[in-house]
Amino acid sequence: MADISGWMKHCRQERKQKDQFFKKYQESPIPFEERRNFQCLDYYPPDPKSRFELNINEHSDKKRIHIEDTGGNLRNMIRWGEFRFQIGDAQCTLQAYKSDPHEDKLFIPFKDATSGNETYGAGRYLDLDYRKDHTPEGKWILDLNKAYNPWCAYSKNYVCPFVPPENWLKVPVHAGEKKYHKENG
Repeated sequence: MADISGWMKHCRQERKQKDQFFKKYQESPIPFEERRNFQCLDYYPPDPKSRFELNINEHSDKKRIHIEDTGGNLRNMIRWGEFRFQIGDAQCTLQAYKSDPHEDKLFIPFKDATSGNETYGAGRYLDLDYRKDHTPEGKWILDLNKAYNPWCAYSKNYVCPFVPPENWLKVPVHAGEKKYHKENG
């Protein structure tokens, strides 16, 4: 990544826009009565070491799996491929899923050693879009700084998929969104 300062500025700008959406818009997952005191979400500082440009190791046998959600429903997903990368000395693997084989998006839920302590206990998510998260060289941009909490972290009015055990990392991921605190104002 050539322009780290530009990337950091863009990361901060995206976070600011998300905070404004959460505070002001009706579609926000923050309960209405909490929005008056809401200022911003809590994030780890942007870290370029948590951004990877990777080839996806696409599975030759793309199995359909069922991922349970917080409402007890089963969501039908396709186990599309996996990303392999390194955090510190640890080799990490995250599975990427699709709900439809023709879509250009990947869904990557994960838990890590911060889950339940510094970050939401049920895990965090990454969404990758081919048009935005793909390099000219054909690699995917797996930016853990964009890891976000599912909306069920803010309100019991939402139902969110659980993270499959194959995406539980043993190492801490000190990037992205931290645990939501109602008294963050």
